[in-house]
Amino acid sequence: MGAERKVRRYRVRGRVQGVGFRAFVWRAAMDLGISGWARNRLDGSVEVLAAAPEPVLRRLEDRLRSGPRWARVDLLQVEEELHEQPPAGFAVLPDA
Repeated sequence: MGAERKVRRYRVRGRVQGVGFRAFVWRAAMDLGISGWARNRLDGSVEVLAAAPEPVLRRLEDRLRSGPRWARVDLLQVEEELHEQPPAGFAVLPDA
């Protein structure tokens, strides 16, 4: 039986828009087998909803803390998500 999937919501703050951050998250999700989505927020942050077993989410968090080459991550906020279940696959959503 597989490991239990958890769902987390991340808010990444810093220089994270206009630097390929959402594409970076999409590639990480594809590499790690994560379902969910990423989108730019109007406040300049990037929001990510991710579902995967705990060890996989920890690997994603490590990648979110570093970001792509031109990004600067100042803060990574992490919340357990109890209500929203992400769709199958991983999507880059329109800004919100």
